[in-house]
Amino acid sequence: MPVVAFPGMPGPDSPADDRATVASAVARFLDSLDAAITRRSYACTLARLTAASGTRHPVAALDCDHYATVMDHWAAAEPATWNRHLSALVSFTTWAQRQDLLATNPARRLRRRKTTRRGDRALPAARLEALFADDRHALRERVLWRLLYETAARAEEILSLDVGDLDLEYRRARIVSKGGALEYVHWATATARLLPRLLKGRQTGPVFLTDRRAPASGRRAPAAADICPITGRGRLSYPRAEHLFKTASAELDPHGDGWTLHQLRHSALTHLAAAGRTAPELQAKSRHQHLSSLGHYVRLGEETSARITAAHDPAARRRTR
Repeated sequence: MPVVAFPGMPGPDSPADDRATVASAVARFLDSLDAAITRRSYACTLARLTAASGTRHPVAALDCDHYATVMDHWAAAEPATWNRHLSALVSFTTWAQRQDLLATNPARRLRRRKTTRRGDRALPAARLEALFADDRHALRERVLWRLLYETAARAEEILSLDVGDLDLEYRRARIVSKGGALEYVHWATATARLLPRLLKGRQTGPVFLTDRRAPASGRRAPAAADICPITGRGRLSYPRAEHLFKTASAELDPHGDGWTLHQLRHSALTHLAAAGRTAPELQAKSRHQHLSSLGHYVRLGEETSARITAAHDPAARRRTR
């Protein structure tokens, strides 16, 4: 039976076309993405695909087993994490099919997981302040946590900041938003006092750095833009920052699970809503394109419920007039 050659697959006697290998296709796909945040997120997933298949493996020969191997790494992860990595594989597949590099859909056996909607993910302000002020935690983490809360920005946006993006005088930073637009986020006094201590006079490179020098070569070597030219340390990654925050916040979480970085953004917007800020004001702070997107952020939750209950408790002692 004759062998059917898919588009991009080399013949049995010819060397693999460099443009049709998994490694080169992944690099081209990532270069095609405009948003740096999306590119960095997808790169994590697709690095595992390259490792699972091999750098010289033809894109056209990718199959369901390769994709299953990649997703097995997140088999025990939360549904949102699973879905995020699956979306990266699906996006790459769609791109490869448009480029006539892939005739099949290796993701066809994988399914998105149903996420459970939580009632109130806002964190009590008093507990957040206790965490921010606890000097047992490294300065880098305390600056990051306060900056995320005070700006109500997405974690990817803040971790992508370079020193040159900061405007310390006006307490703002220029970020690349989720959609690729250039926007500004603003912070308050607590962050303004800590940032200079973190930067230590640095004028270039990532704001948030890893604890050790970045490898100069090999599979784990970061891009030059993600390395501080002064210290040689790399940019702090989202998974590492998330792990440190969950670990540090576990003792303040009544359930002992720890909190996520996204909950800082959620908490900031919820607390502003509870303080009486209007929907347009919250939209300006969060930079959502549509007011309808603010619904699950501004829904007043546990703290408001507790305050209303206490205020209307018939057994509470009342002040005499």
